[in-house]
Amino acid sequence: MLGLIGKKIGMTQVFDANGRLTPVTVIKIEDNVVVENRTVEKNGYSSCVLGSFDKKKNQTTKPYAGQFADICAPKKTLVEMRDFDKEAAVGDVLGVDVFKDVLFVDVVGTSKGKGFQGGMKRHGFAGGRATHGSKFHRDIGGTAMSSTPARTFKGTRMAGRMGADRVTVQNLRVVRVDEEMQVLLVKGAIPGPAQSVVIVKKAKKK
Repeated sequence: MLGLIGKKIGMTQVFDANGRLTPVTVIKIEDNVVVENRTVEKNGYSSCVLGSFDKKKNQTTKPYAGQFADICAPKKTLVEMRDFDKEAAVGDVLGVDVFKDVLFVDVVGTSKGKGFQGGMKRHGFAGGRATHGSKFHRDIGGTAMSSTPARTFKGTRMAGRMGADRVTVQNLRVVRVDEEMQVLLVKGAIPGPAQSVVIVKKAKKK
């Protein structure tokens, strides 16, 4: 499974040869350093551990920095890629050219946090009539049983914390791979605010 760590820069639009407009998300692929290769013989499975984004020296403990000794500067983000399709030795630096021949990708990110929200916003409830005299506008209605013992079942859709969840968007088409700027353009939107860390993988279902 090919994959890299990137940063969401934002959205823009590009035009193709026929003048058709395509909305795209710009993903900056910082240098992805191979920190460790895990093998079936030693670990029971095959994977490649990638690190990206330099970590400040005054924020790095000695035990954490030890895994990067003689390889690279300590990295802030570490991601393990199972069954990595590309041959990569420890210390190799991978760039956006990994996706040169890939047509579709899956992007994993953390959605924007909305804080504590009501049922209508959180679950898309329609609410009641907005007319005068109706005493049911944005209420979620009854949540407990009408019999004894009256209790609310687990999982009942109610108000609560919304957003800040791990979200995967699948099968996004790769519009352009810019090796000079180390930028990947994918069609459509991806989760998270600008400057947030995302994981870009070759699409599983394509």
